[in-house]
Amino acid sequence: MAVKTYREIHLINRPEGTPTDQDFAFVEKDIPSIKENELLLKTLYLSVDPYMRGRMRDVKSYVAPYKLNEPMNGGVLAEVLDSKSDRFQQGDIVTGTLNWGEYNIVQANAVQKVDPSIAPITTRLGVLGMTGLTAYFGLLDIGKPQAGETVVVSGAAGAVGSIVGQIAKLKGARAVGIAGSDEKVDYLVNELGFDAAVNYKKDSFEDDLKKAVADGVDVYFDNVGGPVSDAVILELNRNSRVVLCGTISSYNNPAEDLGPRIQWKFITTSSMMKGFTLGDYASELKTGAVEMAKWFQEGKLKYEETIIEGFDQTLEAFRGLFEGSNLGKQLVKVADPEIAKL
Repeated sequence: MAVKTYREIHLINRPEGTPTDQDFAFVEKDIPSIKENELLLKTLYLSVDPYMRGRMRDVKSYVAPYKLNEPMNGGVLAEVLDSKSDRFQQGDIVTGTLNWGEYNIVQANAVQKVDPSIAPITTRLGVLGMTGLTAYFGLLDIGKPQAGETVVVSGAAGAVGSIVGQIAKLKGARAVGIAGSDEKVDYLVNELGFDAAVNYKKDSFEDDLKKAVADGVDVYFDNVGGPVSDAVILELNRNSRVVLCGTISSYNNPAEDLGPRIQWKFITTSSMMKGFTLGDYASELKTGAVEMAKWFQEGKLKYEETIIEGFDQTLEAFRGLFEGSNLGKQLVKVADPEIAKL
């Protein structure tokens, strides 16, 4: 291998508001020789996800914050260029939570092998990976949609939301999506089969929402928080369930996120609100993955990817999540494989 150095993206400042290029540094490092049971990996794709913004804060949470002057990390698809493990060979495609770098040197047990013959490899960072499983467990375990109920999902054209709506339909529920453009509304209804969708950026949003959920809301899968969720909560039916997955509307807000008092609505409707992270279902991930793969292979799940090319564009791709520029899963293509034939 001719390449002797590579770059990593390090967090060097804790952002106030929307992260800027000045909060990060591209750091050049030498590629060392691998040791026993290690792998040299070439990054093919990086996943950028909203939860990463929370890890840039030095606050207690369900996962430790990123450390300053150390590499960012997240979901990565990579190719094995060199292996000192019996479990992997050159050309294998693997995935894991790895550093944002053009190359990674890891222990063999840090990654899982990906079979390119089952589905496009990028699905392991989206519909058949963390994204799909987040939708699966959040909706089915907490939301528990029943046939004929109305399921509303915010951020519906994003990576998680687009899967939530499709699973709701598979369970016989009525799916209503909330998105940020007329093009996304059209995609949800005409491509993914949502029963209705509304554009929260329109002045008529609240009226449009009321019409779309004329019989009320039984399950709300909340990816965004903020004024959008304030409006949905007012439409809750009796014994409804609110699934708290994300609050992307406030992630870059340096001020305290304030809103209306909602306790009365939950009391008067005997409703439930519960937050979760995928780690809550660690012991059940295999079961969920099997069912998601079955639906996918049967053609019951559609997916979309927004892929930005170039390691240098990683930060721009990450910021795009908060601008709503992505449709479906946001990925960064870093490189093509050297050995694998996909």
